[in-house]
Amino acid sequence: MYKTPDTPETAPVTSARKSRLGRFEVLPKLAGRSFLPIGLFARLPLAMLTVGALTLATSASGSYAVGGFAAGAVGIGSALGAPVLGFLADRLGQRPVLITAALLNTLAIALVVASTYSVPGFSGGALVLVLVSAFSMGFTCPQIGPLARVRWMALTRDRPASDLDTALSYESTADELTFVMGPALVGLLASLIAPWLPLTLAAVLTVVLVIAFAVHPTSALLEPGRRSVGGSNGTGQVPAVRWKLVALPVAGMVAMGTFFGSTQAALIAFAGQFGASTSAGLLYAVMGLSSAAAALSVAYWRQSFSHHRRWIASAGGMVALAALLFLPQTIASMLLVLFLLGIPVGPTMVTIFSIGSVVAPKHLMGTVMTLLASGIVAGTALGSSLAGLLADGADPTQALLVPLCAAFALLVLGLGSTRILRAEERPSGGLPSAEADG
Repeated sequence: MYKTPDTPETAPVTSARKSRLGRFEVLPKLAGRSFLPIGLFARLPLAMLTVGALTLATSASGSYAVGGFAAGAVGIGSALGAPVLGFLADRLGQRPVLITAALLNTLAIALVVASTYSVPGFSGGALVLVLVSAFSMGFTCPQIGPLARVRWMALTRDRPASDLDTALSYESTADELTFVMGPALVGLLASLIAPWLPLTLAAVLTVVLVIAFAVHPTSALLEPGRRSVGGSNGTGQVPAVRWKLVALPVAGMVAMGTFFGSTQAALIAFAGQFGASTSAGLLYAVMGLSSAAAALSVAYWRQSFSHHRRWIASAGGMVALAALLFLPQTIASMLLVLFLLGIPVGPTMVTIFSIGSVVAPKHLMGTVMTLLASGIVAGTALGSSLAGLLADGADPTQALLVPLCAAFALLVLGLGSTRILRAEERPSGGLPSAEADG
């Protein structure tokens, strides 16, 4: 049986610590105190790579188009590579896959920096080299968030469902925080020191922290042959996968990514009306912070509040508040709307990840979790493109239609999930894994 070396489950917890952490005090007891900070900062490079490539390529070439192409190559690589890494982790175990990915990703980052500075000009083959290296950087990026969720599923397997909700609430908050910190760190380092420094730091963090995450004792839960969340159906045969259940949360994450990407692009257009387009990232960060805080609240929601009802309620809140994006006439009023809009965003993400965790086939947990992450990446690219096209028109505020439509799509998916999830719910109110009754 797995036992954390730094925090045995029998270790006493002081009342002061309980009052400080609340329901989240169970997490370091389950995984060990070191797992939380390692898992938090090991995912930071992923949040730095796209913006880091954009900043570096734009600075070196003097072209926003080249920077955009480089960032797009990173996003496409990440969207395609994430499920591949997840599948390999399911088959071979997380430890060897993460260590290999960390080393390959470090080499890819070095290639991006070297190719950007070594070739004068960005025409023809030089541009191709930069784009290929950027794609490789995204493809090999270790998927810490999704694979951390797989470990929490193993750690909470024989515990109350509220413990998994607590862990997934924390994970969504960690994702939000790193995707706020990452771009901010890139901007700070690139502007104050050098454009190549953010990617160099990302490489160092990858080598040190991703490998630390890979060798953490919790990885023993997922070793091939003794996976706590994997295996057959007891007959020696791998059960059939019910892809209609898996496709539901994946589609939800594509819509969620579309919301994120289009909101970012629309905010650039909005801030540009005030001559402050470079501050759009700060505006978006306000929504990220309220979203992260709201994601933590899901740990305290009643278990009787079923998954499909959570999805409908949270997505409905997103639709209502996204409609308010058309009202602000000043930066200050937009900040207020964004803060409010972030409140239902966090719970929606937690809910979709929760649904993904319970409908995923047990032998493909890593694959499905990384598919959800890829859905966000692909949706972000789609949303950015659509909103960017509308922002170039006569009325830049038309770009705000895209996040509103994305939120509405989430609501429609939530309503559509009602029949499917109700039919699959057990009498206890939980959902079976997607391999059941396959």
